[in-house]
Amino acid sequence: MAASEDLTIGYAAMLEQFHPTDVVDWSAHAEEHGFSGVMAADHFQPWVPQQGEAAFVWNVLTALGERTRGDLGPGVTCPSFRFHPAVVAQASATLAAMYPGRHWLGLGSGEALNEHVTAGYWPEAPERINRMFEAIDIIKKLFASGIDGKDVKHAGQYFKLESTRLWTMPEVPPEILVATAGPITAKRAGKHADGLITVGAPLEKIEMLFGRFDAGVKESGRDPEAMPKVLQVHMSWAATDEEAMANAMTEWPNGGMKFPKADIRSPHDFAQMAKLVRPEDFEGRMVVSSDPDEHRKAIQQYVDLGFDRIYLHNVGRNQKEWIEVFGREVLPKLAR
Repeated sequence: MAASEDLTIGYAAMLEQFHPTDVVDWSAHAEEHGFSGVMAADHFQPWVPQQGEAAFVWNVLTALGERTRGDLGPGVTCPSFRFHPAVVAQASATLAAMYPGRHWLGLGSGEALNEHVTAGYWPEAPERINRMFEAIDIIKKLFASGIDGKDVKHAGQYFKLESTRLWTMPEVPPEILVATAGPITAKRAGKHADGLITVGAPLEKIEMLFGRFDAGVKESGRDPEAMPKVLQVHMSWAATDEEAMANAMTEWPNGGMKFPKADIRSPHDFAQMAKLVRPEDFEGRMVVSSDPDEHRKAIQQYVDLGFDRIYLHNVGRNQKEWIEVFGREVLPKLAR
């Protein structure tokens, strides 16, 4: 049994943690147990070497399109460093053409861990955000070019695009969702994007982000109620509290790091920082518990706040067991 009809609880597939064939199998298994849709991470490197993987998200999303029936999105990809926006637009349009009505495009301003690998200059946050919004402008132009059948071009501060169009395009362009945890970006996302993505955070911070996003949507002349609000939640569930904490400390120490991570370039640097993480650092940041109801309460708070789609990531390697327990004991109890 799934969550209520107007609420989607999906599976967050961590490609920096699991082999892509395992991710596809677990995503299909999750769908069989009431999860709907997959958010798949776009990483060039894992956070820490222990996680051990970093598959190419677009290949995996295509495989997921074949093996599942729910929605599909990269959560999130950066369109402004490792990729030119035109490449992201083509990848997204192709996926949406193959799986109509299922694909959404999640975009972010990038993290050095993934984007510095092409050896370009890594700017400070304001420039990264400006680059992302210029990239969104190009992607929207290209989506329109595919539908209108007319070439477009672009010459901006950060990117150039010579006259071209997208030749493979779905009838309806994919939703563009912007990932943010900051108020200024949230308002700009409201003006320029089709929805908001964020990660689990204190409720008052999320309420603030919603307010800023809604203000931007209104300025663009649209209805905030029609815009999807998407959440990714990290958690650690296992058969015992001790095992749940051991999984968090070993597999996802980045969840206990209380500082911005976008400028750190190497999994090996994160591994050194992970030595400073203590169990108490997860408090208020991630539920670590063997009690499914503790997790349900935390998720329900986000539902009550107004999220439309919530994607769950259990940080341990016990994916199959977690999917089955949550499909049975958590998802059916979540409701608007």
